[in-house]
Amino acid sequence: MKIGDTNLHLKIINLQPKIEMSRDTQLKERWEQLVTILSNQFSQGEDLDLDAIIYLIGVQELGKVHSEYKKDEKLNLMHIAICRLLEPYGFYEFEFFDEEGWPHYKVKEELPPLKAGEQSVLMKEAIVNYFLERKLID
Repeated sequence: MKIGDTNLHLKIINLQPKIEMSRDTQLKERWEQLVTILSNQFSQGEDLDLDAIIYLIGVQELGKVHSEYKKDEKLNLMHIAICRLLEPYGFYEFEFFDEEGWPHYKVKEELPPLKAGEQSVLMKEAIVNYFLERKLID
């Protein structure tokens, strides 16, 4: 009986990497689908990078898509996007729109220290979820 329990326990543990690999594969596929769609729409097919997609989300969230932005405004747009993207994870909370229509967020929880690769995966996952909500991808 003990041997059977041990084998069962080992099988359960061994399933975890398969679940993570499946999740990683799905995220990669969705990310590639999203990059293709956005790149075709906004950069004549040249692949947009992570920062460019974050910028586009910031413009979308501000709602002023046909405006020209200064360098500091572009950084603010990226900040808006990051806050919006990480809001469902509990890191930020929307507070209000200012008199110029810019959204403001407050920090709910500090981001944990992440390595560059972990940060990239978190942002890609958040971006994929953002566009899943908007039904741009499935």
